[in-house]
Amino acid sequence: MAMPLRQTIRVGTYLIEQKMLRRREKFPLIVELEPLFACNLKCEGCGKIQHPAGVLKQRMPVAQAVGAVLESGAPMVSIAGGEPLMHPQIDEIVRQLVERRKYVFLCTNAVQLRKKIEKFTPSPYFAFAVHIDGLRERHDASVAKEGVFDEAVEAIKEAKRRGFRVTTNSTFFNTDTPQTIIEVLNFLNDDLQVDEMMISPAYAYEKAPDQEHFLGVEQTRELFKKAFGGGNRKKWRLNHSPLFLDFLEGKADFPCTAWAIPNYSLFGWQRPCYLMSDGYVTTYKELIEETDWDKYGRGKDDRCANCMAHCGYEPTAVLATMGSLKESIRAVRETVSGNRAQKK
Repeated sequence: MAMPLRQTIRVGTYLIEQKMLRRREKFPLIVELEPLFACNLKCEGCGKIQHPAGVLKQRMPVAQAVGAVLESGAPMVSIAGGEPLMHPQIDEIVRQLVERRKYVFLCTNAVQLRKKIEKFTPSPYFAFAVHIDGLRERHDASVAKEGVFDEAVEAIKEAKRRGFRVTTNSTFFNTDTPQTIIEVLNFLNDDLQVDEMMISPAYAYEKAPDQEHFLGVEQTRELFKKAFGGGNRKKWRLNHSPLFLDFLEGKADFPCTAWAIPNYSLFGWQRPCYLMSDGYVTTYKELIEETDWDKYGRGKDDRCANCMAHCGYEPTAVLATMGSLKESIRAVRETVSGNRAQKK
């Protein structure tokens, strides 16, 4: 795990405070903030842009976006959508969150990044998270538009040149093979030298146009087990806890803790997670206290049967790490190793 040491300490301190000092059973680790649903691409596997035109035109006010994050108390924020760079005040949302020392990841397809990068300022609390689903042919096919991969690569290079932290987020489908995963992660890690990489098996959004290429649990485990072989996992700067990577390749299993990565959008706090929509509530307190969390997860809800997404299982892995001295030492070692690799 290549999370910066400062961020690791901050998040670790937060977890100790919530779990051991405040004795809270449920609390947020990172908020998924969606200040708009509109996007400039039409990815076949996306279930977030299938809203009426009136909804797609809406933009969340800055005060509402920042207020939701502050209400939750989470130390980290992932700003998604839609395409957040289409929000006319996205830079102000980022600025105010960074000012409050929240770790902010702005998720983007990077189509507009080079045009709007002047609006942002490099900070240890801020990173662009660029979506890359494969090398040129595979990525452009996944976003249904040619040239997007090349633009994203140039945007990453420009952001790095300007001193920004750049991470990536890659979603893999049943059309992927261990080799396609290895190729794109090698490229991101070695050629582009991004700071961190996040990976995820695709989840079957109910409204996604493409319903044929999502991975099952066993497919996911086999795919990542082979991709991680040969020492690949240790050399890649993956932005995941070691236990979550164990989970992806079937070495460990966990219950879902979707409450730790709550979603806040134009409709409010979404239950139970950003992948499923069983209604919305106005406050984070309502989300935590009025949602029947016990009825969700694999073996409980059919919609969760093939889910191995980070929003449900990364928090469980993080909490399991914190509860084990052995796993805590392992995580620290991988963090230090990843940070050393970045400095070379």
